[in-house]
Amino acid sequence: MSATPPIPTPLIDSLVERRVKDPRGFYARVVERPRPDWKGGEPLMVIAADHPARGALKVGSDQYAMADRENLLERCVTALSRPGVNGFLGTSDMVQDLANLGALDGKVVFGSMNRGGFAGASFEIDDRMTGYDVEGIIAQDLAGGKMLMRYDFEDDSTAETVATCAAGIDGLARAGRIAMVEPFISARDDAGRVVNDLSTEAVVKSVAMTAGLGADSTWTWLKLPAVEGMEDVARASSMPILLLGGEVSADAEATRRMWAQALAPSTVQGLVLGRSMLYPADGDVASAVDNAVTLLEV
Repeated sequence: MSATPPIPTPLIDSLVERRVKDPRGFYARVVERPRPDWKGGEPLMVIAADHPARGALKVGSDQYAMADRENLLERCVTALSRPGVNGFLGTSDMVQDLANLGALDGKVVFGSMNRGGFAGASFEIDDRMTGYDVEGIIAQDLAGGKMLMRYDFEDDSTAETVATCAAGIDGLARAGRIAMVEPFISARDDAGRVVNDLSTEAVVKSVAMTAGLGADSTWTWLKLPAVEGMEDVARASSMPILLLGGEVSADAEATRRMWAQALAPSTVQGLVLGRSMLYPADGDVASAVDNAVTLLEV
């Protein structure tokens, strides 16, 4: 008679126990994890999960898809375990949870910095640095920090966000850390929602403005949407580009073709994919990630 297999402990239960019993060890696990062997010039395949901290929990028609932390962690662990995935982007709660689960061993980790522009808020464009700061990224020995920079020419709050991001770029550069900046030309629609302009012209303009931020551009990378005219976008600066995934698409193959075309310019260094990998339409996280990784195998 075979033994009854043990019931697996929920991830959250094990994490809460560690947080309560050994908070110093919980914190130290991020720094003490096995280091990545990634070298500049090698393709990056980064899983992103910093959306919840900005109140952006929606995936498709499900307004609270990312609200279940157990489920989100399980999806991240699966995605990060796939061959070819060598990076993660998240806020400190996600970074520390996944590090303590061993999922970030050998991964290039980026800390998400400005999450204060909560989705749907009247002050959404005033995107404060409520996540990682430069000191936190250095203390946890992360590869760099990511900033969302939305240029809304009708919202005065944009000026403060630009100045704050410029300061973040300088601070990261002084520490020799990558500043991953995600720029958009944005505006509010008739319903008051912030909408990003994904035309080639708008993305080119956002790149040109972002390239000039800060006193040292050496460590600045751009996180950009895959759009038509990616060659024009790539020519707008000399900075390395990582492509973002955006919303989950019902047509995964069309999205894959778009990414493949957008990866063609030599300045594009890889992919930073979030909901499109973690919540694919067919629910198969592993297959979605594996299919995306093949795009980088050139």
